[in-house]
Amino acid sequence: AKRIKEICKKLIEEYNGKVPDTIEELLRFKGVGRKTANITVVYGYNKPGMPVDTHCFRIPNRLGWVKTKNPEETEFKLREIIPKKYWRYFNDTFVAFGQNICRPVKPHCWECPVTKYCNYYKNVYLKNK
Repeated sequence: AKRIKEICKKLIEEYNGKVPDTIEELLRFKGVGRKTANITVVYGYNKPGMPVDTHCFRIPNRLGWVKTKNPEETEFKLREIIPKKYWRYFNDTFVAFGQNICRPVKPHCWECPVTKYCNYYKNVYLKNK
């Protein structure tokens, strides 16, 4: 609550009550990280951004698209390989996929439509079956 009050005060005093529309500007707020900044520009301003949460970090690593250690690193690598026109859809798609099929524990590989492209399926699931 304290952080939210600080952000609101800064918005009123320095931004005339208008939330900034760039990731760089949003990151200047104490308590705002890359995920929150990306979510704000994507869903608040319909601008390109790539919010990366735990699903958006885990799944590209499982698939073998990236080999990263944290969501921020994943965001930057994915920005290099995913066309900008798809960035805003990435989070919604991968969150739903991660909650229902490519779950953190015991992923439902038997239901997955992309197993033939998935490193995890080939190297972990099939070997443990």
